[in-house]
Amino acid sequence: MLTPDQIAFYRENGYLMVEDAVTTEQLEKLRAITYDLIEKSRAVTESGDVYDLDEGHSAERPRLTRIKLPHLRHPYYWEVLKTSRMTEVLTALLGPDTALQTSKLNTKAPGGGAAVEWHQDWAFYPHSNDDMLAFGLMLEDVDQANGPLQVIPGTHRGPVLSHHSAETGRFCGAVDPDDPLFDVGKAVTLTGKAGSMTVHHVRTLHGSAPNLSDRNRLILFYECRAADAWPLVGSASYAKLAQAGGQALWDHFAEHIITGQMTMEPRATAVPMRLPLPPAPDAGSIFKTQKSGGARSVFTPRERSPA
Repeated sequence: MLTPDQIAFYRENGYLMVEDAVTTEQLEKLRAITYDLIEKSRAVTESGDVYDLDEGHSAERPRLTRIKLPHLRHPYYWEVLKTSRMTEVLTALLGPDTALQTSKLNTKAPGGGAAVEWHQDWAFYPHSNDDMLAFGLMLEDVDQANGPLQVIPGTHRGPVLSHHSAETGRFCGAVDPDDPLFDVGKAVTLTGKAGSMTVHHVRTLHGSAPNLSDRNRLILFYECRAADAWPLVGSASYAKLAQAGGQALWDHFAEHIITGQMTMEPRATAVPMRLPLPPAPDAGSIFKTQKSGGARSVFTPRERSPA
């Protein structure tokens, strides 16, 4: 379990580093499954439901930005979330009843793997309350060179910045570098050994530079919520479920309970929010949202060049 000091640090700063979030055996199994999925991407020629391909991807040299919804690609990704130290961290920060919002495995390829521009997760999916967070489990060592996560402490207690393009007015999934409330000079870089885990609050500003090393940067992200945090603006998948009927939507939420139970009583709190509308032309992933929506980059041209 987390210590009182760790919990207090998270409440104050909106992020946390947790070492040894999984056992050595769990880590090795996760890595083996992940590299098998990367190997299978050799047969894929365009982004789809499973893979987001990076520039230069080929059968000879697989290059991915992301494996989508890994908990649906192999049951072990779901199992380890429910049976590891991650589970204990989750309940210590969100309480006994928790659910999975979504998952993703960002696989930043070596030599220039795509950056993720600065944003707040909350801008993408406001809920009835903000008892939500993201885990970033490092499957390989993460250092300064391979595009580590960066966060700005304390921003989870401030406003939701605009994530809309000043040119088009559309949601672009990233903050404007010139926003007076955005101070990248306060950013903290989160590096660690494989098996370590970052935690950040849903409203914490964060981003990551390209991977300029010769190694994959594999981070397994789980975005989680208190079970009584109910979505106010649904994603495209929620919209499809809603069209299928209330039972389909209810079943989806029930299937994504991590610990405890579902609730019939969503909890509403007074938290700042903005709607992610009108959407970017292509909202298939954060990379596509930021690119098609016209997000302005915080990263310099030098950082964006291959090593």
